Amino acid sequence: LVADAGVGALVSDRIYDNVPNGVTFPYVSFGPTQEITDDEQCIDGEEHVFQIDVWDRSQARLSPTKRIAGAVKAALHDAALTLPDPYALAFIRVTSTRTMRDPDGITGHGIVIVEARVEL
Repeated sequence: LVADAGVGALVSDRIYDNVPNGVTFPYVSFGPTQEITDDEQCIDGEEHVFQIDVWDRSQARLSPTKRIAGAVKAALHDAALTLPDPYALAFIRVTSTRTMRDPDGITGHGIVIVEARVEL
């Protein structure tokens, strides 16, 4: 995501695995992940499901949050990504996006769910 111009135009380099204190909005962070063993026809692999969170405080409007989530989706859905040996990406796709207002009333929260199959 850091290398994607569309995402970078909206959040700069504010893409975090571990969000620092006092972070500037908007930003993207990585949420929960799940790996599921998925061996098929003598090919060892794993199904990875992960959540990417989008956070924004644009005057309590959700449209900027939706725009950032859309850029994340455009960067990842069916992307031709290269993994280091011995791994190979069979597919990566965004299965859902959701936006909501957080309970504080000023933070927009976007959730992007991504599935990827990695072959070993």
